[in-house]
Amino acid sequence: MYNIMELITAFLISAGVAFLTTPLIKKLAIKVGAVDYPTGRKKHKGVKARLGGLSIVLGVAAGLLFLQPEHPYMTQIIIGGVIVVITGILDDIFGLKPYQKLLGQLIAALVLVSSGLIIDKITMPFFGTIDISSIGLVLTVLWVIGVTNAINLIDGLDGLAAGVSAIGLTSILIIAIMDYRLVVVYLGMVLVGSCLGFLYHNFYPAKIFMGDTGALFLGYSISVISMLGLFKNVALFSFIIPIIIIAVPIFDTIFAIVRRLINKQNIGMADRKHIHYQLIDMGYSHQTAVLIIYAFSGFFGLMAIIFNSATLLASLFILGIIVVAIQLIAELSGVVINGQKPLINSVRKLFGRKQKI
Repeated sequence: MYNIMELITAFLISAGVAFLTTPLIKKLAIKVGAVDYPTGRKKHKGVKARLGGLSIVLGVAAGLLFLQPEHPYMTQIIIGGVIVVITGILDDIFGLKPYQKLLGQLIAALVLVSSGLIIDKITMPFFGTIDISSIGLVLTVLWVIGVTNAINLIDGLDGLAAGVSAIGLTSILIIAIMDYRLVVVYLGMVLVGSCLGFLYHNFYPAKIFMGDTGALFLGYSISVISMLGLFKNVALFSFIIPIIIIAVPIFDTIFAIVRRLINKQNIGMADRKHIHYQLIDMGYSHQTAVLIIYAFSGFFGLMAIIFNSATLLASLFILGIIVVAIQLIAELSGVVINGQKPLINSVRKLFGRKQKI
């Protein structure tokens, strides 16, 4: 059984620490030169402090010190998290090269797999539980790095990464409660609390950015707790559930790679074609664009929760709905066929916006 008051207390501690330390982190960031200037793709007004993600880390640490969860892999999880946070701090202050950030993520992922925390089984209809330990190590490393970068890439508008992460983590938390996975519940509680405490300062207009310190840490955390909970359950299509929960950042990243390959561009080259920038270019305000993506994330999170305990027939029906939503993300991300965006144009007509985009 869960101690509800203990969980609520941990949530409040994490949220409170993140909320109270963010102004202090802002002063520290300015002092050490961890700031963002409005140049190129960055359209914010004035110089903004980075490094805000450090307050999320402090909130999580405070919550975990209170809960003191026990797990065979907890030491390695924390070590990996520290490596990712150090990588983010160095990038926010000095500006690391992409391969240097990737190296930090790779080391963190290898620390995890060295402990034995790997994706070793998946559940599929008709086949049951399938042992994939032969490729589990590689798959785990790719999962950790992929999710970490997906959250980092979607961190393009005020409050976007923190809000999307909070929504995804809430979905994981609900599924963990349903499946009685105590350590995931503990981790989910403190992570959601920290995100919300920080979001007060980060929502539009942001007083501070989370920077790579926050984005990398949240991506790493989501990848880890999904392995502890979602990949370990016995639901049909168990391997699909974590992908559904963070479908927006995952598919926005995938479609960005596809788009750049189609256009014969460097896949690591930054652009303004991500879903959040596309919504801005469609005429939506900064705040509205963020709320639309929140709605997308909430939809996918709800679908994952239902999917987790659905029958095979219901699962297939939900997958059909999800495929349509992913198609909409593809169109918003600039991956189109013959210049056509049928879903977007249909939505615009439905709301009285008849012009094609």
